[in-house]
Amino acid sequence: MADDTSESGDNSISSIFGGIQQGFANEQREIEEIKILVGSLEKTAREILTVLQKVHQQPSKEDVCTKGREMFALAQRQYAELASKIQPEKYFRFYNHWMVVNQQFAFLASFLLYLESETLPTKKDVADLLNVKVTREEGFHLVLYDYLIGLLSLASEVSRFALNCVTAKYYGWPLKISAFLGELDAGFRLLNLKNDFLRKKYDGLKYDLKKVEEVVYDLSIRGYNPNVTTIT
Repeated sequence: MADDTSESGDNSISSIFGGIQQGFANEQREIEEIKILVGSLEKTAREILTVLQKVHQQPSKEDVCTKGREMFALAQRQYAELASKIQPEKYFRFYNHWMVVNQQFAFLASFLLYLESETLPTKKDVADLLNVKVTREEGFHLVLYDYLIGLLSLASEVSRFALNCVTAKYYGWPLKISAFLGELDAGFRLLNLKNDFLRKKYDGLKYDLKKVEEVVYDLSIRGYNPNVTTIT
C-alpha cells in the first residue's frame, strides 16, 4: 500500500515538473521567434535612419520624406507579423525584447512626421505610422514611455538639423525648430518625471533647446532674416 502511494506521488511530481519543463520549452521557442522578428525590425530601423539623416546633407526634404514613407511600409508589415505572434496577455512578458526597437521606431516615425508637417506628432500619429495600436486594450500597442523617449530623441535630431541648415544657408528652419523645442520643453515640464532614464533624456532636451536658441540669436544679431529661405 505504501509502495503504491509512493509510486503515485512520484508520477504526480513527474507530471507536474514535466509540464513545467514543457512550458519553459514553449516559451523559449516563442522568444526565439520574437528575436528573429525584432532583428528584422532593427535592420529596417537602421535603413530608415540612413535615409532620414540625408536631410542633414541636402536642401530638399521632399525626397527624403517620400523615400522614408516607402520604407515604413516594410516596417508596418514586420510589426503586423510580430503582433500576430503575441497574445495580448503576454505583451509585457516579452516587452523587453522589443522595447529598444520600439523606442527607435517612435523616434524615426516622429522625425518623419515632423519633417512632413512641422508639428508635434501625437502618440496616435506615431502608432498609425508603425501599424500598431494606441492602447493596451487594443492589443500590440505603442507604450507611452516609448513614445516619449522617441520625442526626446527627435529633439536631439532636429537640433542637429537646425545647425546643418545654417551651414547650408537655410535660415528659416532654426527659428521653427526653436519654437518647436520650446513647446516640447513646456509640455515635458508638465510631467512629474522621476529620476530615471526618461528624466535624463529630458535634461538633454533642455540642452538642445539652449543650443538652437543660441543659433537663432546669432542669426538675429548678424542681420539674417530667418524667413528668407526655407526648405521645401
